[in-house]
Amino acid sequence: MSKPKSFIERDFRFLFAILVAIPALYLAITNLEVVMNVLMVLLGFGMVILVHEFGHFIVAKASGIKVEAFSLFMPPILFGVQRTAEGIRFRILPEILTKNRKDDDKPQEAALSFTAGGKGNASDTEYRIGLIPFGGFVKMLGQDDVGPVKSTEDPRSFSNKPAQTRAAVLAAGVVFNVISAVIIFMVAFLKGIDLPPAVIGEVIPDSPAARAGLKAGDEIIEIAGKKKDLDFTNIAVAAALSGRDEEIAMRVRHEDGTEEDYTLVAEQAPNETMRSFGILTPETLTIAELTEESAENLFERTGLRPGDRIRAINGQEVQTHWELMDIVRNTLAPEVLLSVERNDEEKGSISVESRIKLRLAPSGAGHIYSMVPRFQMENLAVGRSSGSKVGGKMRRLLEKLGIAEPAEEKPFLQSGDIILSIGDLTCPTYEEFRATVKISEDKVLPIEVLREDANGVEVTRTIHVTPKRNEDANEARIGIIFSALFDSEHPVVARTIAVEGGPAKLDLPRGALITAVNGVAVSNFYDVIREIRQNAGKRITMDYRLKDNTTGSIPLEVGSGENSFAVNSTFAEMIPFERLEKPYKANGPVDAVVMGYRRTVMFVAQAYVTLRRLIGGLVSPKNLMGPVGIITFSYRIVAEQPLVYYVYFLGLISAVIAVFNFLPLPPLDGGLVLLLIVEKIKGSALSERVQAIIAYGGWALILTLILYVTFNDIVRSFFS
Repeated sequence: MSKPKSFIERDFRFLFAILVAIPALYLAITNLEVVMNVLMVLLGFGMVILVHEFGHFIVAKASGIKVEAFSLFMPPILFGVQRTAEGIRFRILPEILTKNRKDDDKPQEAALSFTAGGKGNASDTEYRIGLIPFGGFVKMLGQDDVGPVKSTEDPRSFSNKPAQTRAAVLAAGVVFNVISAVIIFMVAFLKGIDLPPAVIGEVIPDSPAARAGLKAGDEIIEIAGKKKDLDFTNIAVAAALSGRDEEIAMRVRHEDGTEEDYTLVAEQAPNETMRSFGILTPETLTIAELTEESAENLFERTGLRPGDRIRAINGQEVQTHWELMDIVRNTLAPEVLLSVERNDEEKGSISVESRIKLRLAPSGAGHIYSMVPRFQMENLAVGRSSGSKVGGKMRRLLEKLGIAEPAEEKPFLQSGDIILSIGDLTCPTYEEFRATVKISEDKVLPIEVLREDANGVEVTRTIHVTPKRNEDANEARIGIIFSALFDSEHPVVARTIAVEGGPAKLDLPRGALITAVNGVAVSNFYDVIREIRQNAGKRITMDYRLKDNTTGSIPLEVGSGENSFAVNSTFAEMIPFERLEKPYKANGPVDAVVMGYRRTVMFVAQAYVTLRRLIGGLVSPKNLMGPVGIITFSYRIVAEQPLVYYVYFLGLISAVIAVFNFLPLPPLDGGLVLLLIVEKIKGSALSERVQAIIAYGGWALILTLILYVTFNDIVRSFFS
């Protein structure tokens, strides 16, 4: 009995590894595409990290420093190789498949350890691949990232080299990352990559761009002093990373070829995490690719399919997406007719037509001859509310993992809900709705809505909400994000407003239902607009009815001023269009180097500005992406996009790693260089005790940050 027992004690970890490897191999074979994508992600990150560590390694070797280990990825060791006097030694999982304990003088031996090849000169360095596929390191004699520098008499020790030599070794990783970023971008631009151009797709109403007079189709040819190789990223980043009340200068080329200078100050819209100019990405006239289920749903709602290209609207040909949307906005009718070119598998290119319903949306003050319609919620989603606090996030995460019981579902607001009342206020406007929420912190607030049931019948529902103030907001919210459209199907007036330079304020009570305009019965606001337009320059009457069946009539002097209607139309159903892109391709190797250099400088500068804005409180730490978020995003790029996009992303990551590693925080390279500067000024190194306190404190801070961003990554990537 003793012999089997000895076998189990000796080889239990080896057998356990085999038992783990078999199902892992099976899963890899049955999910080969996923595995290949994961390997591509790991290979890309491995190369970026390898370049960084190679910078440390090559300068250390050139400086005569003994390098004990060069590792891609983090321990435990998966595979190690080193030339010894007896030959080339290979070690596989030495810290798991150990035959005898590690001591201070001998490396661990492993069950899967062997030496091959002839005798020769031994090397100081073991080259390793770690089991945890993130990061990497160079282990030098007398240097430790975790604790203080080790004292030793060996002249090849890192600690015994001059301060300027040690600083050069530490800075080499960052320098190599910057150089590799230039090379990576150079490769991407030699191949050519399609990116959204610096063209305005749409301008959000009442945004900085709208107030400045920018229009869809305008091209930004210079922004914040940059004018070469601009794409849409430059616009978004210039806004997001600008200082508070900082004016950003830009030069714009209009569609007619004229150029004009503008100055904008970015703003942070409600429920948004970053400040912006209110400029949206440009789109094309082609319907975007969708999943099979989403494509069928789109066809049922609109009659459109992915790949369809819109050629005309209401018989008028269009060339750009913003031209299409401009016609839609000014239609002010219940629907439009789209003429579409479709590639049919059997018939080839065919022409089809589709009628798309429209909805009214506010433009500026948002009124129809001073009448403000009720508003309706669209594209509603759960936003940042009290449930977004760490406790709420943790509970949702535990619910997803099956650790906590799901909270009881409560009736809540839905897209399409028409707001009938909130609290004691009937027929609130969007502004009144928000104002009521703000002043009702921690109070139960009833909201009555008009909603279509499963059979398409309109019913009223009462929802109870409790506005809360969370850590990201200075006002109470109910935890939703939505678009506010007008209730165009019911000609109910929420209120009338005074419009400067516009029509006189009509004497209509709140909640009045318009029943007729100049004697013609109306059933929606489109009818109201049509009849008013047809009587331009005349004095007409408007009949209305209140909820208690009280009726009345008021006069209306119809003018022809531009401020008479502050509304526009939008598609009632969301139609996903392909993003407009243009190729960014170098004319040759020299041009590619220049483009790669510019792009590297841009991302390095942006990374430093981001950190500065983070410290200044202008950027929330929740916008940071950690290891899980980066890997998740990388996998999506690899799985869904051409390889050149992942190459481009790796260039960005290499530039950001350079910035992060040179922060003046031990144990990062920049922090260690800072300690060397202190040593040079002081005339001697800090004591090992002080170094230990600084190192452990730095690691605690970094690990806390990593845990924080990782938790947010998990929630954002998998449970948001």
